[in-house]
Amino acid sequence: MIFEEYVAARLPALLRQATVLAGDPHVAEDVVQDVLIKAQPRWARISELDVPDAYLRKMIVNELLSARRRVAAALRREQVQAPAPAQDGVDVVVQRAAILQVIRTLPVRQRLVIALRFYEDMTDGDIAALLGCTEGTVRSQASRALAKLREIAALQPVREE
Repeated sequence: MIFEEYVAARLPALLRQATVLAGDPHVAEDVVQDVLIKAQPRWARISELDVPDAYLRKMIVNELLSARRRVAAALRREQVQAPAPAQDGVDVVVQRAAILQVIRTLPVRQRLVIALRFYEDMTDGDIAALLGCTEGTVRSQASRALAKLREIAALQPVREE
């Protein structure tokens, strides 16, 4: 498969994965674009791999973990205001937006572990291999992230219907 065919077939999936990992669709688009620019000259070698998707996913994770991306994401996060509550009365949409906003406050590694574990349904071993760390590190990052999410949830006022 040539590079252009691969991109045409897999771009939506790559963007979805990057959006989940980055927590911001605009950052995800930038990351995927940067990764594809880097992958194109190496495509002959990448396409010979058993699973080129895994290679590109690793490239996306590496790009997200770079210092330049962390700083840019932190600046964007500080500048973005919380979205206005939905006016159509759909509580699920409002609740989902609130959860995503809280997840965006987590450090990058914790956000990646949470996204890979619960959105991509990956095992600790797979996440560790993807992030280049131990399974213990994945478990500790997940534990810290979930503790922080529980702490924030406990501080939220209970809405009475």
